[in-house]
Amino acid sequence: MQRFETLDWIMIGVYFMILLGVAVWVIRQKNENTEDYFLAGRNMGWFVIGASIFASNIGSEHVVGLAGSGAGGKIPLLIYELHAWLVITLGWVFLPFYLRSGVFTMPEFLERRFNERARWFLSVFSLLAYVLTKVSVTVYAGGIVIASLLQIDFWTGALITVILTGVYTVLGGMRAVVYTEAIQTVILVIGAVTLTVVGLDAAGGWANVKASLPEGYLDMWRPATDPEFPWPSLVITSTIVGTWYWCTDQYIVQRVLAAEGIKEGRRGTIFGGLLKLLPIFLFLIPGVISLALKNQGELQWDSADEAFVSLLMNKMPAGLRGLVAAGLLAALMSSLASVFNSCSTLFTVDIYKKLYPDTPESKLLNIGRISTGVVVVLGILWIPIMQNISGVLYEYLQSVQSYIAPPITAVFLLGIFFKRINSQGALATLVFGLVVAILRIGLELMRDSLDPDGLLHVFAATNFLTFAAWFFLVCVTVCVVVSLLTPAPAPEKIQGLTFGSISPEQKAENRNSYTVWDIVTSLIVLALVAYVMISFNG
Repeated sequence: MQRFETLDWIMIGVYFMILLGVAVWVIRQKNENTEDYFLAGRNMGWFVIGASIFASNIGSEHVVGLAGSGAGGKIPLLIYELHAWLVITLGWVFLPFYLRSGVFTMPEFLERRFNERARWFLSVFSLLAYVLTKVSVTVYAGGIVIASLLQIDFWTGALITVILTGVYTVLGGMRAVVYTEAIQTVILVIGAVTLTVVGLDAAGGWANVKASLPEGYLDMWRPATDPEFPWPSLVITSTIVGTWYWCTDQYIVQRVLAAEGIKEGRRGTIFGGLLKLLPIFLFLIPGVISLALKNQGELQWDSADEAFVSLLMNKMPAGLRGLVAAGLLAALMSSLASVFNSCSTLFTVDIYKKLYPDTPESKLLNIGRISTGVVVVLGILWIPIMQNISGVLYEYLQSVQSYIAPPITAVFLLGIFFKRINSQGALATLVFGLVVAILRIGLELMRDSLDPDGLLHVFAATNFLTFAAWFFLVCVTVCVVVSLLTPAPAPEKIQGLTFGSISPEQKAENRNSYTVWDIVTSLIVLALVAYVMISFNG
């Protein structure tokens, strides 16, 4: 594998100087209170919101994991990258309810809709989910990328990733995160597009790439009997996970809560949805190209998760290699910065402030900074366990999210669309869901020691996509049945928080928050999603 040359280091240095300048400028804009620190004063415009949504989502798990899926024969997983339509759903369906309630966090919204216990539970559930997925995956993949690029050991690379990002996130808060992410989005897109073009040229064009792959390799639609990716389960589960991630998860929704209003927030989600289509071409396709070059004898790598970095270091010319490396570092830092900020918001606003409501704003800011460090340490401790669950990083992420998402998705969807759902039904679903998720992850780790003919082995070994689809159906059933067997919520409690309780004034306000161009651009994004789905069919 080639090493960086002087021109590469210059490109990386220029990137960090720009990033440092923006971070210093933002940090000098004093964070006076928690709204400034956690939601950037609620005055973000649509471009910054859309770029922040994209940069928050596109992390090292994409750089390493999505490219690894392309190189490792797991093309069906690209359906998770076709969730642009769910990003738009956040703006059109969920955002008006969130902004009307004036909340900082998603658990806070559940308290408004249900009760305080639902808020407590989702706060703890979300922090646990971040440790299991976002923090550990991002630090792990960041360690792989930096170790490969700088020729250092994995754990040194992982710690460098954390320290580089933690400094400006802790000092600057949400405003530092969204402004640096806007820059990182531009760098990331330019770098990855360049790598795709260079890779295609090295492989002799797309026709040569396809000719170097097994027949049907690029087909994302497998038969319903496929043991890995049966298409009905893939469609259902990816939609469940996508709804949780894009429409109800603090990590993404916090960006939209920082909007000036519904109009700017919705336009931010439309722009973010358009950007969301890019990862297929920025990461999955380079992974496929890397495999084609390996089959042609042009590249050598052992693990599919090494495909992207191998293509970068061996086929990119000096200077451009440094530009793409800066894009990779941007991806690592943006996703880590987002999860750091979301974790500190959840802990500070939903846990600490609830326990100590009279805490001064200055102390709350310090508590948020300290809590970030604790979550990072827990994520690092989880990495060795995470490596035993799945051989491909991106598949690990989707499998664990498939166990976490069903109960939360069920509670939010039913809570907004069905006004009869009450706090007892919501809490029963969340508790049931957490127990099942822990059981599934625990038994999956112990699967080899279980009786192959026993019920526990079936529970642990069932395809994760099929498992999650049935899990969601059971969660919906629990929520509806428990709610119908207990008293209905008071009408004044849910006013404006469900579709069945919106006032005429609120409906008029929502109608005035969009134009025909918002509708047209949303339809264009939906058409592009359909086109990609059809294209990857054989």
